[in-house]
Amino acid sequence: MNYSTLKKGVAASLVALVGVSSLASAQDAPATSSSAKVFGGRAQYRTWSLGVNAGVLAPVVLTGGSNDFTNWDVNLGYGISLRKQLGHAFGLEGNIFRGKLSGTNKDAAGGAVGGVREFETDIQYSADLRGVVNVATVDFLRRENSVNFFVTAGYGVIAYNPKVNGVDRKGQFGSDNDKDFIKEAYIPVGAGIKFKVSDRVSFNLAYTMNFVDGDNLDGVYAKSISKDKFSYGSAGLEFSLGSKSKPNLDWVNPLALMYDELKDPSLRQEVEALKNRVANVEKSVEDLKKDSDGDGVADMFDKEPNSAPGAVVDGSGRTIKFPEPTQTTTPVSGVTGFETIQFEFNSSVLKTESYPTLDKLSSILRENGGKVTVAGHASSEGTAAYNMKLSKDRANSVKTYLVNSGVNASNVVVKGYGETKPIASNDTEEGRIQNRRVESSRN
Repeated sequence: MNYSTLKKGVAASLVALVGVSSLASAQDAPATSSSAKVFGGRAQYRTWSLGVNAGVLAPVVLTGGSNDFTNWDVNLGYGISLRKQLGHAFGLEGNIFRGKLSGTNKDAAGGAVGGVREFETDIQYSADLRGVVNVATVDFLRRENSVNFFVTAGYGVIAYNPKVNGVDRKGQFGSDNDKDFIKEAYIPVGAGIKFKVSDRVSFNLAYTMNFVDGDNLDGVYAKSISKDKFSYGSAGLEFSLGSKSKPNLDWVNPLALMYDELKDPSLRQEVEALKNRVANVEKSVEDLKKDSDGDGVADMFDKEPNSAPGAVVDGSGRTIKFPEPTQTTTPVSGVTGFETIQFEFNSSVLKTESYPTLDKLSSILRENGGKVTVAGHASSEGTAAYNMKLSKDRANSVKTYLVNSGVNASNVVVKGYGETKPIASNDTEEGRIQNRRVESSRN
């Protein structure tokens, strides 16, 4: 391993870290994203960034594979990048870097394989275009991130000059043996971590595996189907370009942005104003539906606004058949001021406020004797059959209470009338409340 070169790489990393520390102490005031909208487009953000990096090059990759040399060195590499962020989580990045690769066969028997002792390859340039995916841009735990992970993949072209056993063949490459460098395509695949130093600057650590579409990167043809590869571990600084008044799209959390937009006071005012308009419309609709005499014809169309209860009317509210006189019932002897028992919607459970009235009725029945008819009623919601059953259940609830309090069960007659005998209009909630009742009368 080339330890002198490794020392140079470590020194370069330390210099980068010192630069990061100095930038961190003088970082810009963070730009706000309050003016940015969720669907406002890229123009409201800074989307271009320029990066510089340096690190170590090696003729091996983490995924392994065969190599033409038993020993490999680490050498200094350096490069620049230009990235266009297309969204919160994805961007396109162009990269150019240079450096050197080298290795030996010193651990092989005799210090050589097939007469080859060592190689050294100068990378004239390596240029590629990569897609960059930010893995942690959308964070459900924090509003703002200072650390982000990313993965990359792309396609590029590398120009290099391999030297074997110290022999430089520069100017002898190509089909006409007149080229200084070999050019091959390669595929870069990598991952890294990004630290936010300021709203403009980030410190990046990355590792990229580069798979070359050829087998002459180290100057040795091993097999016709084998391919060479190399890796680049780097540290660098990335600078966001553009107006300081705009936030950097690379660090914007769209979830936090959406939350801020929903919490915008002006939006809340618009929502409240909309609620008021809806309330006014609902009130107007209720006014249109108002039916004061309960004959089924709205007041605005009713030509006879005071129809008798139970009368049959035409489409204009005019009476065409008067209601038949109803037979009045005689209250239970001694029961004065007996109140109707009311029930909740779709319920046959007695309310606690009805207990005193029922206790009074029970006391009079036990003292005076006689039979009583308990009639249950319902409002018009639901089917007629269901309301008939509900009205009987309500009447039975009253009978059960009276029997439990000492009244003879044979003296309590239960009837259910469903929705057939309303005492108020079922077109209003006030009327429906009155119709959910039980009445008692003497036989």
